[in-house]
Amino acid sequence: MRFVFPALILFALGSAPLSAAVARPNILLIVSDDHGREALGCYGNAVVKTPALDALAADGTRFNEAFCTTASCSPSRSVLLTGQHNHRNGMYGLQHDDHHFQSYAHVKSLPVRLAAAGYRTARIGKFHVAPEAVYAFETVLSAGAANDPATIGRSPVEMAEQSRRVIEADDARPFFLYFATDDPHRANAVLPDGRPTFDTWPQPNSFGNRVAGYPGITPVVFRPEEVPVPSWLSDTPATRAEIAEYYQAIARLDQGIGRLIAILKAAGKYESTLIVYLSDNGAAFPGAKTTLYDPGIRLPLIVRAPGRTQPGAVQDAMVTWADLTPTLLDAAGAPPAAGECDGRSFRAGFDGRELRGWNEIYASHTLHEVTMYYPMRAVRTRTHKLIVNLAHDLTYPSALDLIKSPTWISANEAGRARLGRRPIERFLHRPKLELYDLTRDPAEVENLADDPAQQALKAELLAKVKAFQIATKDPWARKWNHE
Repeated sequence: MRFVFPALILFALGSAPLSAAVARPNILLIVSDDHGREALGCYGNAVVKTPALDALAADGTRFNEAFCTTASCSPSRSVLLTGQHNHRNGMYGLQHDDHHFQSYAHVKSLPVRLAAAGYRTARIGKFHVAPEAVYAFETVLSAGAANDPATIGRSPVEMAEQSRRVIEADDARPFFLYFATDDPHRANAVLPDGRPTFDTWPQPNSFGNRVAGYPGITPVVFRPEEVPVPSWLSDTPATRAEIAEYYQAIARLDQGIGRLIAILKAAGKYESTLIVYLSDNGAAFPGAKTTLYDPGIRLPLIVRAPGRTQPGAVQDAMVTWADLTPTLLDAAGAPPAAGECDGRSFRAGFDGRELRGWNEIYASHTLHEVTMYYPMRAVRTRTHKLIVNLAHDLTYPSALDLIKSPTWISANEAGRARLGRRPIERFLHRPKLELYDLTRDPAEVENLADDPAQQALKAELLAKVKAFQIATKDPWARKWNHE
């Protein structure tokens, strides 16, 4: 199994540089918030407007099989910034004060490791991990609470402009810039007494869109009747209205990325910068975010590496956000020691080169909000997925922004009670094991766990999940012997 390969062997097998120009590249890591793979032009959506990201993919490599390991904001960010699954690094759920999850003090994060390797490190926008000492950056260009309308995370052109001081600095050291937007996350509305709320029914959530607009942004407005509704959502007027707002937030995000890349080019840093774009998890719609179904974990990943020779390449290796830290450290010439990360470097695949042995991924979700305990572990191959619901007797708990959404409310209206093709009853009450044939059933609605013809496969995949738990020091592995 790939998660137990010794790191030194992995780096020896897969780290050949693209060219001499990538010895110590600048690193720009762009992380959006709740941007699903289905909502980019370069991934096949003909309606949403993402010209900057499409251009980045055309000049770099689009990863076709990229996955977060948990579809929840803070836990996912902890994975991509440490190379350790969230059940190992301690970020079991959201970092907010009222949930108070944070990583262990001994964890060594990507910015700390890069600083030790001689990089300037800076962040701007959404942070949403803790403690700050573990995720320390040399320069904080902006700080503030996650999803706070008063912070800069909703204003990506302003974020890009504030990033100039890092990009244009007269400093011989390469930079690592962590550029993390709040877009296109759902937005809090504000009650008359000042308290935030996600309850906007019957109006759609604004997804941060506002009449006043944002500096440097030309609003792109979508009509509900023109947006495509993914198969995992119910096609209702409320759903369409929310997708239209979601797309507008994505178009705003894209314009900020366009400005950021223009600044890189004007500073003469584009060719020497490794640019990575990804989302922390899938769209903030029920059936995606906080689930281990593909809409929640199969995500966009675009990489533009210095020295690339095949612009517009497509990479089909199955990679996860646990692989990101070892990959970026490899590119920086400072790979972690064996056993320090759960992932491995995919640097050799930056230019679309075939990566052999990248044919399965593992996922782990435990909580979102502190009241949302629903531990799941999963293995996904190219053809099948097994999800283990470790506390399956519980009702699946939905995140506040999802359960208050008009999309969810409209799916529960009389006569519907379905979320896309999935009965809501089955969405809320799940069996211990869910086994899906992704070639025949990409919507993941036909559970084959009790099919007599699938018992050998189920046993094989379950053994993989258990081995994954042991290899990644998962405390929930004890449940197999001690309920």
